[in-house]
Amino acid sequence: MSVSRFDPFGDPLRTLDRLASQMWSGGRTPMGMAMDVWEADDGYHVALDLPGVDPGSVDITCERNMLTIKAERKAEYEQAKIVLVAERPQGTFTRQLQLGETLDTSKVQASYHDGVLHLTIPMAEQAQPRKIEVRSGGGGTTQVTQGDGSEKSGS
Repeated sequence: MSVSRFDPFGDPLRTLDRLASQMWSGGRTPMGMAMDVWEADDGYHVALDLPGVDPGSVDITCERNMLTIKAERKAEYEQAKIVLVAERPQGTFTRQLQLGETLDTSKVQASYHDGVLHLTIPMAEQAQPRKIEVRSGGGGTTQVTQGDGSEKSGS
């Protein structure tokens, strides 16, 4: 799995340009979603911070192993005549994750609670460890290799 939103070794000029543009324009362009990703026995888990986002505005799509998450946070002061301070980002947030071939994109699960979107991306069945039986040519002993790499001998 790789993340396409931020590359710490990527183009620093692009990052500087984005920050300068926001500073000079006074805009509150969404920077993206803060994210944690971890691997567990059942696959990968992703937690994305989306405070103040209506769960109905969250759109998750997967096309050719590219998982795209979009969410929108609208300003609460849209009807106000005079806005004194507006520091909270608003607009459409987007994050893309490049998923590997070993993940089952048809079984991605999503839940949203307390401003955090949680995704579970399971491993594909063909990518999970399996036992392979090894037979000897004529001696009669059989070794079975376990999913954890250990071996058992039998006759």
